[in-house]
Amino acid sequence: MRVAIITESYSPDVNGVAHSVLRTVEHLLARGHEPMVVAPESTAVPRASLPDIPVVRVPSVGLPGYASFRVGLPTRRVAAALRRFRPDVVHLASPFALAAQGAFVAARLKLPAVAIYQTDVPGFAGFYKLGAGRAAAWRWLRRVHGVTARTLAPSSATATELSAHGIGPVHLWPRGVDAVRFDPSKRSDEFRARIGDGVLVGYVGRLAPEKRVDLLAPASRLPGVKVVIIGDGPARPSLERLMPGATFLGEVVGDDLATAFASLDVFVHTGAHETFCQTVQEAMASGLPVVAPAAGGPVDLVRTGRTGYLVTPEDASAVTVAVQALAADPALRQEFGIAGRAAVAGRSWAAIGDALIGHYQAVIGPVPLEKAA
Repeated sequence: MRVAIITESYSPDVNGVAHSVLRTVEHLLARGHEPMVVAPESTAVPRASLPDIPVVRVPSVGLPGYASFRVGLPTRRVAAALRRFRPDVVHLASPFALAAQGAFVAARLKLPAVAIYQTDVPGFAGFYKLGAGRAAAWRWLRRVHGVTARTLAPSSATATELSAHGIGPVHLWPRGVDAVRFDPSKRSDEFRARIGDGVLVGYVGRLAPEKRVDLLAPASRLPGVKVVIIGDGPARPSLERLMPGATFLGEVVGDDLATAFASLDVFVHTGAHETFCQTVQEAMASGLPVVAPAAGGPVDLVRTGRTGYLVTPEDASAVTVAVQALAADPALRQEFGIAGRAAVAGRSWAAIGDALIGHYQAVIGPVPLEKAA
């Protein structure tokens, strides 16, 4: 099967969309399929070699105030790439700009397309007051997804929201986790010694205003608690001023990230606009109790009182109370961590990737006998 992936982001960029696309490419290759990628040009520094597949880069611009977040510009390269590659199916990763153009091009070329909804575009537009805001974003998404064969949503909350706004048919397609890389055995005394004494409470992700990492500020002042922030972005300077006692490690990837996760005591995610939240799943695989907002993707992942706490979104006091309870009870942290690891251990990328291939095959339809022969 030839799969053209048109994505809003791809490695070496570090974000959820780029990560999911890279895992998809790796799985397709492992299963004997032929992927290619169309993605915006990146300004990030390459950290590792990428799979040896065709990659078409298109011109991109940075968002105002967030230059490292690149948006692909409309270009004839998309249509040219699809005509040249002749895919059986088009995979649209989080379509809103470049991948949205890909949706219309695929429809014009009569190619079946699957749209992967991953970024909360209306929430993002509303938060940053972009254009006409949420209503306009939903109108645009209805147009984009309306020309595709099906939409895949990463969580039940997201699927419900998409359906409520007239987007469909919607199918559930969550994300996998590498439970070999992210494992409690990666816990490191050397890492913990570098950070300092106390209960290590960590956040991993982009440091952007909509992630609301500022909600960790009161928890960073709790006695015996050391907040660790992993990631980078435009909000970092203001967060460093707000939490002078926290440790900011910048971007950490690969095995170093697995070590960092496992060496924490509590994981906190603060943003309320996550369609899935991969870092929550990686924290659970690493044996950590999780505190997250009771909104979006974390609702499917975290079980309050069993693997962590779901708290009122955008409520710093609720985050602080949950962190304080876990910081004071090592036995509870261990209990939640064991249950969290068990809950995600079977969610391999292989299983998730095979499910995605099933969605491709469903929209392609029966293979004509003369083509199969």
